[in-house]
Amino acid sequence: MTRTEWQLSEADGELQIHTGVAGRAAKMGHRLALTMAAWRATVAVTDGEPSGADLTVDVGSLAVSRSEGGVKALSHHELKIIRRNALKSLGVKRFPEIGFHADGIEKLGNGDYRVAGTLEIHGKRHGRAVDFRIDDLGDCWRLSGQAEVRQTDFGIKPFSLFGGTLKVEDKVTITVDVTRPKDQSPTDIG
Repeated sequence: MTRTEWQLSEADGELQIHTGVAGRAAKMGHRLALTMAAWRATVAVTDGEPSGADLTVDVGSLAVSRSEGGVKALSHHELKIIRRNALKSLGVKRFPEIGFHADGIEKLGNGDYRVAGTLEIHGKRHGRAVDFRIDDLGDCWRLSGQAEVRQTDFGIKPFSLFGGTLKVEDKVTITVDVTRPKDQSPTDIG
């Protein structure tokens, strides 16, 4: 049995949170892509197949990377306010990290996998299954996946304005898209 580890970080790709808008005034709001600019992951590989994973995200690294919709484009000042409100909602001072620890990985076939584990956000832990793919791009591997998370499951109150007539949807989508060069040496773990 050959066991190695892949060490991944923001240098290898993107980890983003995608938000939607809700409420009677939803047409005024913006759908956002929030990039987590500092994160690290370890993927255990046994006999060429992923067998474990751990992820830690620095909540304070959150940045607004894109917005869509709304009545007008967001100003630089508005983007700063959105970031500040998001960090406040996530309780960054008390909970500076988001974590995921895999309990097991199931091969679904043809590059598709399902990882089951524990997701910790805002000091609350819940079991979560996440589907992802590993694609062979010739000179590198591409790992991509997404998961939906309800903020209220983790004790987070979605941000709202105007008495709740404009608010961030409770459900957000987390996406990951990273590449790893094949010639990058894995860490041998026995």
